[in-house]
Amino acid sequence: MFYSEIIGTGGYVPERIVKNTELENIMETSDQWIKTRTGISERRISTGDTTTHIAVKAAQRAIKDANINPQEIDLVILATITPDFFTPATACLVQAELELKNVTSFDLSAGCTGFIYGIQIADQFIKTGESRCALVIGAEVLSKILNWNDRNTCVLFGDGAGAAVLKKSKYPGVISTYTASQGDLKGYLNIPAVPLSNPFLLGEYPEEDCQNNSQMYMDGKEIFKFATNIMLESITRVLEKNNLQIQDIDYVVPHQANYRIIDYVAKKLKVPCSKFYKNLQHYGNTSAASIPLALDEMRRENILEKNNKIIMVGFGGGLTWGSILLNWTI
Repeated sequence: MFYSEIIGTGGYVPERIVKNTELENIMETSDQWIKTRTGISERRISTGDTTTHIAVKAAQRAIKDANINPQEIDLVILATITPDFFTPATACLVQAELELKNVTSFDLSAGCTGFIYGIQIADQFIKTGESRCALVIGAEVLSKILNWNDRNTCVLFGDGAGAAVLKKSKYPGVISTYTASQGDLKGYLNIPAVPLSNPFLLGEYPEEDCQNNSQMYMDGKEIFKFATNIMLESITRVLEKNNLQIQDIDYVVPHQANYRIIDYVAKKLKVPCSKFYKNLQHYGNTSAASIPLALDEMRRENILEKNNKIIMVGFGGGLTWGSILLNWTI
């Protein structure tokens, strides 16, 4: 049987740092208010970087870290809710920039859980023999879809990209995956797309589908309640599936949305908060990029050791959620 393992990671964020104090100048908020409720001190905001650009930068660093010839890559999966085009897929634009030839490339939309979904799909491609080496990217330029007049939402997010290279292995690096979704909760977090508009419209078009405003809406209170429960469930599912206890896990790499969510889950699991890696104070919530950015930062800071057991866990628009159990093999 074939398995997959992560052999390299990479990350990239725009140069422009926007601190909480700077947001005080454009809206009614404060550094203390943001820090107390989220743990975020600053975020990176694009001043010209496209989703493709930051994805390419993260991918190049992951390929270099993996120490492979880029032409070995035969699959590119890019998770994003902020593509540069409806079509072509941002993954195809990245593939072209990397000069990869005849490679299966596609985007997926699973909100902040996107990277988890991407790793799960790449793992299945490799296990079935359809792929030998996959590039999985989470990339977002969220600043272009934020409502900068909504102080409860826009202060939470930032721009960035993270990537990982997976390769076929004799031994499992990706040990187990779990994902799910609940579309009837779409009202808690959404970004409207292009409304229906043609000469043949008859009757009334549903109001919820008529919004000509592609800005993010989020019900923060409901998402917070959902997140605390679903992160706990996702971690528990992957532990039970593999007959493990949380004490067997070296690190949990959670979606970086809010430090209170992460601390709540750690408390419920009765483990130190230090088991959960956090870097949202520097980047905010970067959606599909948050988990790979955190994983790459841990690698660059030499936190991870070979044979560490790691759980990546996330939740996001859809609503979606999931977790992955990794054996770190680098």
